[in-house]
Amino acid sequence: MDLDADVIVIGAGPNGLFAAARLARAGRKVLVLEANGRPGGALWSLSTTKPGFVHDVGAGFVCFHDTPAFQGLQLGARGLRWAHGTYDSAHPATDGTCAAVARDLDRSAATFGPDADTWRELVNFHRRIEPHVLEFLGPFPQLAPALAMGPRDGFRLLRAFLRSSGRWARRTFQTEAARRVLPAMGLHVDVGPQDRFGVPLCWMLAMRATTAGYAVPVGGAASISRALVADLQAHGGQVRTSARVARVLVRNDRAAGVALEGGEELSARAVVADTAAPSLFLDLLEPGRVSRRIVRAMRRFPQGWGTFKLDLALNGPVPWSSEVARSAAVVHVGDSVDELAGFTRDVRRGSLPMTRPYLVVGQHSLVDATRAPPGAHTLYVYTHVPSQLDAYRYPGGWLAWRERLADAVVDRISDLAPGFAARVTERAIHDPSDLEKMDANLVGGDLGGGSNAWTRQLVFRPVFPWFRYRTPVAGLYLGSSYAHPGAGIHGMCGWNAAGMVLEDLEAPAAEGVARPEPATTG
Repeated sequence: MDLDADVIVIGAGPNGLFAAARLARAGRKVLVLEANGRPGGALWSLSTTKPGFVHDVGAGFVCFHDTPAFQGLQLGARGLRWAHGTYDSAHPATDGTCAAVARDLDRSAATFGPDADTWRELVNFHRRIEPHVLEFLGPFPQLAPALAMGPRDGFRLLRAFLRSSGRWARRTFQTEAARRVLPAMGLHVDVGPQDRFGVPLCWMLAMRATTAGYAVPVGGAASISRALVADLQAHGGQVRTSARVARVLVRNDRAAGVALEGGEELSARAVVADTAAPSLFLDLLEPGRVSRRIVRAMRRFPQGWGTFKLDLALNGPVPWSSEVARSAAVVHVGDSVDELAGFTRDVRRGSLPMTRPYLVVGQHSLVDATRAPPGAHTLYVYTHVPSQLDAYRYPGGWLAWRERLADAVVDRISDLAPGFAARVTERAIHDPSDLEKMDANLVGGDLGGGSNAWTRQLVFRPVFPWFRYRTPVAGLYLGSSYAHPGAGIHGMCGWNAAGMVLEDLEAPAAEGVARPEPATTG
């Protein structure tokens, strides 16, 4: 029987498209199935406020645009271009201080005051070891990068990585301006300043801003997805939208294709899922295909926090009191490590951050003039919230509280940028339920592919021993951000999964791929 594809990819989000593009370049017949009416998932752009204002749905800036996935596809040939701010990440506070991270080390160090020399030394250390560190984006585990780093550098990095970001920052820097920089990075997802082993994610997000920078895709995040689709199609791959997969077909104990809603069946030698891990194991596979242990783990799978996002149309740039913040691609709002820790505790207790919320602010139109009409600007702002609101504490749910929290966000920016509220001409509010409706992988508004706590990294992502993209079902692979190395627009989850598919399909006996445990164990 003729197959509909060598490989079917479920989901046309960024990881699904990176996987598909790699497979198509290897000569495989690839079909991507997307439930929505367009590809891209959360990596897309919309005019949610006014015509002519381009707002990114999910990720709005990229600090891993030089990974093997991006380099392997050379998407510049498909029209993808990047823009950068003078500063990549600014961290202003109401006391007037503003440490900032930039690719220009002298420019960045000048904002660190008494901690300038410490910052210089850290950045130079990272730049020396970064090529080895980035190798860990590949399938885990890897010993070669650690050995190549050498014992001295390796031990220093390990000693830092074993600490919480707040503790590390207090031991490393003299000033609060410097101390709040790395902990603020971890709050891109659900890693708080007091979380055990919290430094690695904070370190990578901060230090990558000193090398690759926080790059803004010109024209909007959708330009990345369009470039990926163009590359896939140029190598014979196909994307089919409005095609929701209802079930993975399993025959003779291996994935044999998928069934769509409506009953249509499509056959393939392998299936890659760019989906949430619980969705794959609990919804897309028939009961009994994975062990009871995995079923239990997926039923209590910890998601990251919800996200509350504002798209703002402005009649001018944000009037930050800090000159540095006025020329930064991204601004992180949080006055101190203690304030960030308090924010973390409140959200974990189910509270809305109605006073002094932590914010991530993207100033895309400062560096990309295509985002707004002449003289106008866009603003991308999010904070974290509970995925679900307690009905007793917050009667009426999001419908009753979204405008109030949006006002609190505007007030928080106004504390640092007097007169800001008067520049807002339109706003679009997205609570966690809105984000999940846009992309089913954003479960409860979680942008991070599940919790990013250390207990959900490396061999624990998504569940031991299935941390190398393969699953208990032969021929079925998880290639979403729920796999290593996790959240972020780097493409490596899908890229690595595609590598495993190619390895297995090219093996002399692909049907006999070893499995660490029987699928039916209890």
